[in-house]
Amino acid sequence: MAELKKRMHLNLFLTSMGHHEAAWRHPSSEIGRIHDIGYYREIVQKAEAAKLDSIFLADRYSVSKQGVKFGELGGGGLEPLTLLSALAAVTEKIGLIATVSTSFNEPFNVARRFSSLDHISKGRAGWNVITSGTDEEAVNFNFDRIPPHAERYRRAKEFMDVAIKLWDSWEEGALLKDKESGIYADHEKVHEIQHRGNYFSVKGPLNSSRSPQGQPVIVQAGSSKTGIDFAAQYAEAVFTAQQSLTEAKEFYQAIKAKALEYGRSQNEIIILPGICPIIGRTEAEAKEKEAKLHELTNPEYSLIQLSNRIGIDLTGYPLDGPLPQLPDISNIQGHKSRTQLIVSLAEKEKLTIRELLLRLAGGRGHFTIAGTAEQVADELELWFENGAADGFNIMPQLMSEGFDDFIQFVVPELQRRSLFRTEYESHTLRGNLGLSFPENQQKIRNY
Repeated sequence: MAELKKRMHLNLFLTSMGHHEAAWRHPSSEIGRIHDIGYYREIVQKAEAAKLDSIFLADRYSVSKQGVKFGELGGGGLEPLTLLSALAAVTEKIGLIATVSTSFNEPFNVARRFSSLDHISKGRAGWNVITSGTDEEAVNFNFDRIPPHAERYRRAKEFMDVAIKLWDSWEEGALLKDKESGIYADHEKVHEIQHRGNYFSVKGPLNSSRSPQGQPVIVQAGSSKTGIDFAAQYAEAVFTAQQSLTEAKEFYQAIKAKALEYGRSQNEIIILPGICPIIGRTEAEAKEKEAKLHELTNPEYSLIQLSNRIGIDLTGYPLDGPLPQLPDISNIQGHKSRTQLIVSLAEKEKLTIRELLLRLAGGRGHFTIAGTAEQVADELELWFENGAADGFNIMPQLMSEGFDDFIQFVVPELQRRSLFRTEYESHTLRGNLGLSFPENQQKIRNY
């Protein structure tokens, strides 16, 4: 029997108006609907009809007065788990991935929320694990400043260990629901975890029985050395930002190799680089669409955004001059990998600050492409077939018409090339991603 051709996975990185920072100002953007559940329902149902694996919601725990002036809350600011719980009720098969930080939460609460989402959605929950990286977020949670990078990851590792123990505190089959005998659950299959660590003390068990997937699909997006190590140990899908095929292949190989060091199969981790498309009937039309979006940007806001990303105030530097020399990346306590990407991009292409702002406007450092549906499909196929990606995190620069263009033109082209599914394989996110059901470690320890 001929071996089935490997197919790519596609996730929609959902933001209300689009990933271009000026998307909310575009004439087609329905900015009046940023808090309308019906708006998000329409988008997600389109994604499900196109057979995308999942949707993903990012999150940030702060907002600035200056940023608000120029559209920092253009995405609506809705809390991801709340929104995804509502969307679970109006979808059936598409995965639902929410971002939650380990720096500003407790493992018990997070484990319970994701278990609840997995139950509500009947097995479609995913958790994008972040450590957060800015002082602006930290001061909203009783910190004076963000803890050091290495400490945040040490806390994140213990956080993950506790969450997994809690999800495993109920074995499969623990719920008996036997009315005749009056026994609701087999208490021998429900376990206290008795965790005592450097950051957390948790007795358990979780007050939610084992969910349809056992635990949510674990997603991670850090690309620093520490982030790669964390992903190799825990992640089942990785969102990443790469600017070229060569860089994407290097990252892909690094993650897969590191996973082997932790005794994991390379097939247990799915790598999904972000791609920010603008699609036209011709390449010229797509470029024109992109140029019109760029015209809507505000350099003052763009500069604030860039300063926040790299942790250096750039407002005093000339826009038409080069990016100034930054401190050693190893000393940065914020977003190390994204800062390195931005610095490398500016150096490689010899960009002025103004030019760099426009390069980042469409996707904050993710790969942007303006072209025809065939050109976009060509690029996806190139990365997929050459060991740079297992699929992609689709980030339309303009959600209103850009996402429609992707599912109407690019998805059918990928299906025509037998690169993407025409029907879902499963009712769960794990099943559609080809991931195995996680073994219950608590059960293994007790036998």
